[in-house]
Amino acid sequence: MATGQSWRVEEQRLVLRSVVLASADAGLRAKLIEGLTGMRWTVREAAGGADAMAHVERLRPEALLVDSWLPDLEAGEFSAQMTTLYPAMDVLRLDGSVGRLGSGGRSPRRNELLHALRLAQESVPQAVESVVAEVMGRALEMPSQASTGVRPSEMLPEMIGESACMRELARLVRLVAPRSATVLIEGETGTGKEVVARAVHRLSARSAKTFTVLNCAAIPESLLEAELFGHTRGAFTGAVQSRTGRIEAAHGGTLFLDEIGEMPMALQAKMLRFLECGELQRVGDNETMRVDVRVIAATHQHLEERAEAGTFRLDLYHRLAVFPLEVPPLRERLEDIPLLVAFFLESMGREMPRKCLSAGAMAKLGTYSWPGNVRELLHVLERGAILAGDAPEISVEDIRWRARARK
Repeated sequence: MATGQSWRVEEQRLVLRSVVLASADAGLRAKLIEGLTGMRWTVREAAGGADAMAHVERLRPEALLVDSWLPDLEAGEFSAQMTTLYPAMDVLRLDGSVGRLGSGGRSPRRNELLHALRLAQESVPQAVESVVAEVMGRALEMPSQASTGVRPSEMLPEMIGESACMRELARLVRLVAPRSATVLIEGETGTGKEVVARAVHRLSARSAKTFTVLNCAAIPESLLEAELFGHTRGAFTGAVQSRTGRIEAAHGGTLFLDEIGEMPMALQAKMLRFLECGELQRVGDNETMRVDVRVIAATHQHLEERAEAGTFRLDLYHRLAVFPLEVPPLRERLEDIPLLVAFFLESMGREMPRKCLSAGAMAKLGTYSWPGNVRELLHVLERGAILAGDAPEISVEDIRWRARARK
């Protein structure tokens, strides 16, 4: 009888074990899930690091398995971060690196996980063999942090550049993306604020939902409220049918409000209420509805100064700037120009014959102040490619600034 009770306790203990599996390879996930569930592990799969992070925060699993490559986060950096944030969780990499294997020496949980991996090894031997061998070889050492000997990448695929200011921006994006905090992105025109906003969305748990964009400066003031909050039929002249607003359309996802500084003062109060309580009211409707939306705003203006001058609500500014991000102008990161040039020329090569840049032309780009920032660099390269004609190389003579920018 005691033996039967012990067996039931052991079975119950195995059923309660949970693991998050982070891999972009759906086939690999399926095979590992088959092996792990056969060992009575509850598996939550994630296609990327942000999704895995959301699962970990919500479920607090006993273990996390991380593939050698993730589409949104650097695997080594992500593993190390999870090890630091959740020291009681086993963190294993499928390339053989080990994060933390439990809180004790030869823990039963560690043995269960290794046994589950051995079974999964029969289905995906190349992917799992290395981690099993590595873990068993280090079983007595119990290292506390992943160590591959390779410096983790600090950049994100959308944000081109390796300058110190761009590395810092990428670090801040990684930190805030998994959270629900409102983000205010500040920077000059043409610096790539929307690119940063999309990176925040992609790295968040909302990445599978919609990313809705609204440029507050591109819509007439009389229509902006209805565009944001929606309207009912007959709410105003021309409203022949009800319409869903951008906020409601972004339910579950992210709403990006570009040029938030152009929002009229009267509408700012309604926007503030939505941010504070998560409720909206369509124009012409007496009912309110709750919407789950993360707001990211962007501006090229100094909103704090405008608030002090009384042209922007100070309370709305503080509500938007929970986590501010400053996108540096191109003149402050000239060392990133070669990487940006390579990226733009490759993109342009999809629509026209691929061209390269001469050494003299590259040097000339570094002497300019770039008032239009990254957007202007793209336009200069497009202009240069046209001027180069059939030549495979963009020369110094093909690099021309706008007339008003000439010195």
